[in-house]
Amino acid sequence: METTGQEDKNMEKKSWMPEPNEGLSGDRDGMPALKRPKKIGEPPQQDGTAKPREDGGADRQADAGRAERQADAGKAERQADAGKPGGGGGQTVQEVPPDDRISPNMDEWTNQLRKRIGLEINFDVQLRQMTFGERKTGILFLSSLAKDTSLTEIIKRLTFLEPDSLSQDALESFFTHYIPAIQVRKSRSMAEMINDVMMGNSAFYVEGEDTVMLIDVKNYPTRTPDEPVLEKVVRGSKDGFVETLLTNVALIRRRLRDPKLRFEILKVGTRTKTDVAIGYIEDIADRNLVESVRDKIKAINIDGIPLADKQLEEMTVKSGWNPFPLVRYSERPDVVASHLLDGSVTLIVDTSPSLVLLPTTYFDLVQHAEENRQSPFIGTYLRWVRFFGMLASVFMLPLWYLYAQNPQLRPGWLWFIGADKLGDLPLILQFLLVEVGVDVMRLASVHTPAPLVTAMSLISAILIGDIAVKTGLFINEVILYMAVAAVGMFATPSYELGIANRIVRIALLLSAFLFNIPGFVVCATLIFVSLVFVRSFNVPYLWPLVPFNLNALLSVLFRRPLPRNRYRPSINRVRDNERQPG
Repeated sequence: METTGQEDKNMEKKSWMPEPNEGLSGDRDGMPALKRPKKIGEPPQQDGTAKPREDGGADRQADAGRAERQADAGKAERQADAGKPGGGGGQTVQEVPPDDRISPNMDEWTNQLRKRIGLEINFDVQLRQMTFGERKTGILFLSSLAKDTSLTEIIKRLTFLEPDSLSQDALESFFTHYIPAIQVRKSRSMAEMINDVMMGNSAFYVEGEDTVMLIDVKNYPTRTPDEPVLEKVVRGSKDGFVETLLTNVALIRRRLRDPKLRFEILKVGTRTKTDVAIGYIEDIADRNLVESVRDKIKAINIDGIPLADKQLEEMTVKSGWNPFPLVRYSERPDVVASHLLDGSVTLIVDTSPSLVLLPTTYFDLVQHAEENRQSPFIGTYLRWVRFFGMLASVFMLPLWYLYAQNPQLRPGWLWFIGADKLGDLPLILQFLLVEVGVDVMRLASVHTPAPLVTAMSLISAILIGDIAVKTGLFINEVILYMAVAAVGMFATPSYELGIANRIVRIALLLSAFLFNIPGFVVCATLIFVSLVFVRSFNVPYLWPLVPFNLNALLSVLFRRPLPRNRYRPSINRVRDNERQPG
């Protein structure tokens, strides 16, 4: 039985490719098997079903010669382009200094790897050397960060190559036809190759080439998004940020499907090379703010920021000894999306589950997502209750101490304030010891295993507190008002602001003890004036109180209905001020 030209071609493909179900991802997914690409410089193949030309061999020889000349010209053009920045496969390859170039000799390349990244010393630095199409190759990767399945699939595809499948430009053939990966780019820089491998990518090296292919096969250890610990809500989403930058970006893009949303990636640290993403909405955020943030991050010169967002904040904001937070941290994607719509800029640091929002004011730190999950009336009520708790945590103890020491200043309707017994210890010492005791219990609860936290709390509250009162060291009023102040501190949405308010409370207590009423007034005034002059990325910290903005202040005091919030905060100098145009 005679075979047609099409059947001959099918037989040729079968001799080069494996049978179906031999492990190719295309076969597993129901996709057609990988076809052998045309060899560079190979004449165009004729369809087996096409009719032969009548003039026979002369025309075929002319066509073959013309195709060969065109292939030689194309090859020369590609080789010329490969020596230029941006040449080779349409992907930009930057020129590098001579001392940073990749050696085309396999032995020299491996020697450089031994010196620079500890090949054969580090157990997770792996170099898989193989021969594909009679060309020696090496795949460099970290076994602790690379995805095994992706590398196995790449090697499986390349094992089917035959020597006549590759042209002289082998790397271009691999890049264009044979590497089954989505994110692939080329590089001539040894430093860039090492940096990519250290972050989890794989480098594909071909002997005789001074360029490597960098393949994205990262597989970072990660966890599933879970409800944030510090920003819980009764109603609302329960997904929070994790330690993986890409996952955090995905959580934001899920809520903001705006094509103007931008995420610029930078690296910080000469050793850690931590990924930092700057997020903003292009046609809303202030350009000067974005440029200022970008310039400050680029100006950081440090070996690393292993503690992620907090160290980045200290290197950019440089608040010094100021206890008040000048940026806002959030673990909720919906909160970050809302601030981006207001014109804020967010910083996403890899390995951190908290995102940085800036610029920030004092009144940004006292708002919580739960208020916007309730009706305007209930949201306003919850906001006022929170404000009361915060004011009580700062001023209740110092004011009670002043009234206890100066009964003549106490109004008649505050007859219950004061103490009949002062205890064995002075009042100021009782307050300071209780302050330190509450902090010790808080730290102990953090470091205590979860099953023992309840037992530790009972021991602290019943044994220590009750016995201290019964023995006469403390009085009941000190324990009571300290408990109210502690609850008010924990009701503060920002953990950093709650600790700063505690420092203010201790300063007011000491001022009232040392200088009585004048000391309390002077200390409170100095703290307020100092906050007036604080700025977060050129934004006044006490806005909208100072400078005064009545409309914005009402938005802080009252949770307005959404249809009435038509404009974005003016302090952000946004480019598009209207939330609801028209």
